[in-house]
Formats: sequence, structure tokens, C-alpha cells
Amino acid sequence: MPLQSKLFAGDRALEACSTQDSAHITLNAKGDHVSKIQTALFVLDRVSVAPIELQTQTYGPSTAAAVLAYKKRRNIVNRAYQTQADNIVGKMTIARMDTDMLVAERLPPIPNPQDQPVLT
Repeated sequence: MPLQSKLFAGDRALEACSTQDSAHITLNAKGDHVSKIQTALFVLDRVSVAPIELQTQTYGPSTAAAVLAYKKRRNIVNRAYQTQADNIVGKMTIARMDTDMLVAERLPPIPNPQDQPVLT
């Protein structure tokens, strides 16, 4: 099934990741698809990654650590060959991120208190 969140839908690398083991997103991957994963991690778990990784759209150590934490919190482990979560974005991880993003995209935005009028 194609990815459905606005953030991920139609991205060739992420769509491939959702269906092909050979298209997993791993350490040192670069590109817009990595930037989208980084954005999802911030939106879903409020984690930040190293500024250099954001600037270069690189799946570096801090992105990998954020993915691992995301997977541990949600118990995303392929029990067929794993006993614990890893730091790779594969089929199960991208599917869960897509579902979580779809829910987040449907929520109303949280108002910024600084944008509210001051009542006197």
C-alpha cells in the first residue's frame, strides 16, 4: 500500500523503503527523503538531530539515534530475525512513521500563546 501521509506520500525513496528490503534507509544516506524522516522524528517525538545532519540531509549518528529511540518507544522489532530494535528505517518503521504522521497531520495545530491577543 502506498504511503499516505502528506510528508511521505509520493517520495520515491520512501515508497521503495516501504516495499523493498534493499531500499532500507541506513547510516550515511543523503537526500530529501532523509530530511522528511528527520521532520517526522521532530513532529512525532520532538527530538532534534545535529544541525549539520539537517543542513546536509544526512542520516548521520544523531538521526540514527533518534530513529532507534522512536523504534524502542513503539517496540518496532522484526521478531523473525531480531531481538531488539535497530537504527534502520525499513518497511515496519516507515509504515509506522507514515501512520503516525497521518494522525498528526489530521490534528488541529497547537496555538502559539504568543499569537493570542492580550485581554485587559
